[in-house]
Amino acid sequence: MSAQHEQYLAGLDLSGRRVVVVGGGQVAQRRVARLIAAGADVEVVSPEVTPAVEGMASAGEITWTARGYTGGDLDGAWYVIAATDDPGVNAAVTAEAERSRTFCVRADDGALGTAVTPATGGFDGMTVGVLARGAHRRSAAVRTALVEALAAGVVDDSAEPPQPGVALVGGGPGDPELITVRGRRLLARADVVVADRLGPRDLIDELSPDVEVIDASKIPYGRAMAQEKINELLVEHARAGRFVVRLKGGDPFVYGRGFEEVQACAAAGVPVTVVPGITSAFAAPAVAGTPVSHRGVAHEIVVVSGHVAPGDPRSLTDWPALGRMRGTIVLMMAVERIGRFADVLVEHGRDPRTPVLIVQDATTRIQRSVRTTLAAAEQAAAEQEISPPAIVVIGPVAGLEAPVGG
Repeated sequence: MSAQHEQYLAGLDLSGRRVVVVGGGQVAQRRVARLIAAGADVEVVSPEVTPAVEGMASAGEITWTARGYTGGDLDGAWYVIAATDDPGVNAAVTAEAERSRTFCVRADDGALGTAVTPATGGFDGMTVGVLARGAHRRSAAVRTALVEALAAGVVDDSAEPPQPGVALVGGGPGDPELITVRGRRLLARADVVVADRLGPRDLIDELSPDVEVIDASKIPYGRAMAQEKINELLVEHARAGRFVVRLKGGDPFVYGRGFEEVQACAAAGVPVTVVPGITSAFAAPAVAGTPVSHRGVAHEIVVVSGHVAPGDPRSLTDWPALGRMRGTIVLMMAVERIGRFADVLVEHGRDPRTPVLIVQDATTRIQRSVRTTLAAAEQAAAEQEISPPAIVVIGPVAGLEAPVGG
């Protein structure tokens, strides 16, 4: 292949067709995974392969011929990749492929092969490929930028506007970069956005001026009535032919009342999609440098709602059981009653010296953390003027801390 000519980018249908990969190292591992996804009948020829490639062979996804390359190995192949660490073997593979008029990628020197592997990325059923005349870092950077632009809605890939309906999107703990790719894509296509105050606010600023934004935190009435009004708005706008995104903080189904909204849409015959999000129950301690589980420290994690106090008739929490357990307790919506939660846990067996981590406004610019003990948690929260939203982590893991960066 001459480097002086433009490379012709084509999509190959390799489904059910024989592809031979000579070499079993890291390069082969990367290529084989995508070939499997393309449905190719892959044979790897190599005396040794990486554990990942061996696992693919053991699972029956590929055939592994455990020896060195010999002439004739490419018989019947539609596509060939020469990916050994021996230039002489790669040259021999390329020569055989050229004699049989089979396109061959030479991994060690692309200019010496008859095909080049583009930097590729997948998005919503599409494959994006970029070639940059062998400048691999450049092609990879452009590929990544294109996929990110598609995910963010900067590049609109839709030939058709979204169908009317509702998408419940978990926005994550607050940092706009922690929303899922799918969530961000759907948000960019919304006609109406009904947003929580705990959702990633910066994403709202990026919306087109013609998108109607409804601030759910400003809906009047009490808690139950406010939720009913939100449900009504979702149904009303969807029935009016709009695509509605309900942007929620964290994950819609982790104390987010998301299932109530799904039920309301389903009852009204409105199509609804749920996009999970990163819950602050696990994200908050992580960004503070603390795991919620750790080998030899905690084998159980319980996430508990603190919106009602122990002893409240509405409480569904088994506080005596939580007092007896040794693992991690993550309290959400618990700042106002942290003293009562600490008391009931100590009453039922938790050591007053149990480490406690409180993380306020996790992943945002104003994030801050307080480390204390169960006995001193209420006082520490008051002295540090901790206010919602905050996550409280109780257990031995709360005594662990590693330096982390954003």
